[in-house]
This record gives sequence, structure tokens and C-alpha cells, in this order.
Amino acid sequence: MNIGFIGLGVMGRPMAEHLIDAGHSLTVSRVKPVSQFLADKGATAAETPKAVAEASEVVILMLPDTPDVEAVLFGENGVAEGLQPGALVIDMSSIAPVATKGFAQKIEELGGEYLDAPVSGGEVGAKNAALTIMVGGTEDAFKRGLPLLEKMGKTITHVGGSGDGQTAKVANQIIVGLTIEAVAEALLFAKSAGADPAKVREALMGGFASSKILEVHGERMIKRTFDPGFRIRLHRKDLTLAVDGARELEIALPNAAATQQLMNAAIALGDGDKDHSGLIRTLEALAGQKD
Repeated sequence: MNIGFIGLGVMGRPMAEHLIDAGHSLTVSRVKPVSQFLADKGATAAETPKAVAEASEVVILMLPDTPDVEAVLFGENGVAEGLQPGALVIDMSSIAPVATKGFAQKIEELGGEYLDAPVSGGEVGAKNAALTIMVGGTEDAFKRGLPLLEKMGKTITHVGGSGDGQTAKVANQIIVGLTIEAVAEALLFAKSAGADPAKVREALMGGFASSKILEVHGERMIKRTFDPGFRIRLHRKDLTLAVDGARELEIALPNAAATQQLMNAAIALGDGDKDHSGLIRTLEALAGQKD
């Protein structure tokens, strides 16, 4: 297939590469030195999102935030201006569910189809084509996009209609964010009480507190390896979607709000581009402990 891919960041690059390796023809935008290898493997560079859409049966987006998706889709020289009749747009960014419903409606009014398909799994999952993908959209659009999603992910679930994929992703980020914060509190408590945090983590891994986050992110906290798999500032964006959504729904998400505020503090302390396991540094700062 002729596929357009917009958003060649840390996760977008390996995702695009999997599609090339599967034999698809890719048109990409904003090729930088770090993504030049995609062009070397046969991807065609385009100057604008419009040009990407003009060359593509399917356009995939992997962008940072809601305003970025809106600008790429509907801004000057955006995807909407070059969208081919019947083209499928798959937005794999993590953005606002309500805005997503509006984007889907606009694309459908232009004669296209739309899927929101945010992902979980971070850079490692993207590189290993093992992402968890949560999909919203029509059944027909899902069936059409599934063979491509299967080249990038391992667990793919059609959650429901437009926006439901994004809703599932926000729910995922609530659980992940709050669990990282809980693990950080537990290891800070262990350290402050004089126990070896590594041994405490080892003990907890055999009990009911065991989790993937305790396993992976707990190890990062102990080894102080905070190179970003998923940046704190991006997770803060996702929890902001949760808090803003809670206000619109008139429900209380007190711990999501508290963790969002802790991430605000992490960013204020200069840790916004560290891995979200680096949230332990913020708690340590509150405890008066230096790294």
C-alpha cells in the first residue's frame, strides 16, 4: 500500500520502519538527520502534510499533542487539503477524546475514514513491534487498518466508536502514572527507613504488589537510569487530558490530579525530559534528599 507517515519522533521512526520492512511504500514529512535512514530504505520525503496525503491511501499520524494533530490535519497545506477519496487516516497520537470525535467527523465529511489508535509500550514496544494499540472507529475502518496495525503492535483492541481508543489510552495513562508514583513512594519509604530498596523491590516482586511497573520502572529508579522511554512532560500531558476530561464529565479523579501536579513539580525542577520513572526524584526532593 501507499502509506503516508507524519511524526518521525522516538516512537514514530521505528513504527514507520516496520511498515517499510513489510513492503509498503512510505511517504514521510520533515525528514531530519535522525530519520534519514528511512529515506535510505526507500521512503519518499514530502514537503507538507498535504503532499503526504496526495500520495497516500492511508495516512498515519504519530504526533505529540492535540494541537499538533489539528494543525497537521486541518491547517494550511494540511492532510485535509490533499486527502484522496476514500483514504484512511489513522491517528496513533495520544490526544483528547472529545477533539478526536470532531476530527473524525471532519475527515468523514471529506469522504475519508478515520481511526484513533493510540499506543502503549514506549520506545521499546515501538522498536519491537510489540505495542498495545487501542482503537476507536467504525468496524469497516478497523478491518481496513488492522493489517497495518499488526505490523506495529502485538495487542490490538477495537474498543468502540471514534474517540474510544483515546479514552482507553487516557485510562491506561491514569493507571500507569499512579502506579509509577506508588512505586516511587514505596522505594523512597524503604530507603528513608534504612532498608535496601533493591532488596525491598525483590521481596515485593514475589507478592501481591508485583507489577510490570514495579519490575521495569522500579529497577530504573534503583539503578538511576532515567533516559527517556517515555518523558515526564508527555505523561503530564496525558494526565492533563484525564483531569480536563474529569471536569467535563463532572467526576472526581483526585489521585490523577495529584500525580499530574507532582509531574508539574518534576518539570519545574528540570526533569521534564527524563523518563517518567524519574518521578522518584521529585519525591526525593520533597523529602529533602539529593540525588
